[in-house]
Parts: sequence; C-alpha cells; structure tokens
Amino acid sequence: MNIQNKLDPLFHTAVTETYGTRLPIVAGGLMWLSDAHYVSAAAQAGIVSFITAATFPDPDDLRAEIRKCRDLCNGAPFGVNVSMLPKLVPGEQTESVFRLIAEEGVKFVETSGRNPEAFMPILKDAGITTLHKVPSVRFAVKAQSVGVDMVSIVGAECGGHPGLDMIGSLVNSALAERRLTIPYLIGGGIGSGSQIVGALAMGAAGVVIGTRFLVAEEIKAHPNFKQALIDATENDTSLTLHSVRNTVRSLTNETTKIVAELEANDPNIGIEALLPYVSGQIGRKAYETGDVTKGILSAGHALGFVDRVQPLADIVRQLEAEAEKSLARLSNISRQLHAQT
Repeated sequence: MNIQNKLDPLFHTAVTETYGTRLPIVAGGLMWLSDAHYVSAAAQAGIVSFITAATFPDPDDLRAEIRKCRDLCNGAPFGVNVSMLPKLVPGEQTESVFRLIAEEGVKFVETSGRNPEAFMPILKDAGITTLHKVPSVRFAVKAQSVGVDMVSIVGAECGGHPGLDMIGSLVNSALAERRLTIPYLIGGGIGSGSQIVGALAMGAAGVVIGTRFLVAEEIKAHPNFKQALIDATENDTSLTLHSVRNTVRSLTNETTKIVAELEANDPNIGIEALLPYVSGQIGRKAYETGDVTKGILSAGHALGFVDRVQPLADIVRQLEAEAEKSLARLSNISRQLHAQT
C-alpha cells in the first residue's frame, strides 16, 4: 500500500498548507547543527526546518547560508530560527537579524526565547510567517495575542529548554485545543508516528521534532556524538540550570552532574559561576570532537526512539510507516465499535 496516499488526507493540516510541505512535521532549529545541508534535506523529505541564525553570528555568513540553503532546496520551503535571549541586553542584534531575513526574502521564521511582539511589525511588513516556540500553553496564549501565525508547544519531555512549568506534552495538547484559536504544533518527546497521529487527533496541526533527528546523516556532528545518543535511553537525560530560571534538559554527563551538585549546594549560585561548565561553546566542541563527557548537550526523552544513523528522509519514512500502523489500529477499533452497535 502506498503510505503517502493513505496518509495524505490526515496529514493535510494548517502546517502543510502554510509551508507547502507534504507532512505536518517541523524539524525544529538545532543550535550549531541546523545548517543549509540539514535544512535542505528536511525540505526534500517533505517537511520544513530552520537554519539557526545564532549559529552564524556574522551577518555575511548568515546571508550566505540562507542563499546556499535556497539553492539546495530548489524551491522547497525552509526558514530561519531566531532564538532570543529571555531579556533584551545591550548590543543585541535581533532586530538586524530579522531585517536581514526579510531582505533575503525568507518567508518563514521560528522564534523562541522571549515574546516576539517588538519585532512583529518587521515580520508582518515582510509577509513572513512566524512560528513561535513556547514551553507551555499559557505562553502560547500570549503569543497568539501579539499576532504570531502559529505556535509550537514543547513539553517537559523536550531536549533543550522546557521552561519552568514542566507541563507534559499530553496535557499541553489537550489544553491547547481548548485555549487557542491559531494553529499549534506539539513537541517534546516526539519520536514515533503514533505520537504524530495522536497529536493530530487531539487537535494539533502538526508536531515539532528535534532529538529524533539528531542522528540524521545530514547532521554535521562527530560519529561518536551520534553513537552516544544511540547508546542512550529515555532515562539518560538530566535537568539543570533551575537556579537561574533557565531549565535545560540534556544528555547526562560529567557536566550535568557537576552543575547539579553546584546548584544543590548553592541555589543562588548565579550564571557567572556556571558558565565555565555550561557555555554553548563547550557543547559545540562535543559535536566537533565526539567527546560527550562535557557540555550541555540538549537531548530529550525521544532518545528512546533513536537507534541508528540514517538519512533524514529514511527517518521521516519510518515515521510515516509507524503512523500508518497507528491508523490501522484505530480503524480496527472503529470497526469493532460499529460491529457492537
């Protein structure tokens, strides 16, 4: 049976309509990793992804990466991720990044970190569709009020920053259906096709996936890093940085153990004392060298689904096959219910 044909009716959502993709799956921006090569692979697999602007702090480099991605996508959709610090700091270049994105004719952005309200006029004037990532529904409601087009709600299971509320993806799904009027995606622990079907059945327009895609061949990371993810399970993540109100879920390693001990000994320790352990540059080295013992390496409970290195398109096809199996179960249950009535 042709999987694509069977899934098309279910998978025709506001996400596929907005991005012009085959499937309602967003490959969320991955710091240091979401480059033109990876993002274009997502586009060719029938989903959408975002270059992480912070990976290319030099404006000329970011502009070049956008143009490279456009060429590789060959007309397929892609966007740029702009992760904003929780608070405005002197010298921040967020506005100039958005203006660069607009100048390059990029049509889609993924924002996160803080309320994007201040930049919405720039995005609206340029006709850019904004997907804002939040850790719980209460922030999604706020984002809706300032005019974003869609929200992705990443639950406590997610790799990276699950926020302080620590609401799980299943609860987020049900609450979002009640409280939002704009399309929303569900993320956090998503790594199987059955979860995608479940999210759509609960009212979501799609899902956002990060951890499951970290072992894609197109991710430019050391083989030892990817092997560490394959060897890990859903039990091998840790939550740190509670003390600075910037909770992060990452692969358990020497760094997470040290940071957890420091925070336990001094709840008011402050970010300055933690930076020597948690700086993003330390994590970046793990991708380059394969040494996963140091650094905060974002990874979520979807590690339980990571089993081998594959081309991204193959991972997406596996998700489709799993979704088909899930749909078959639902169809069988429906037939049984009708037979009893």
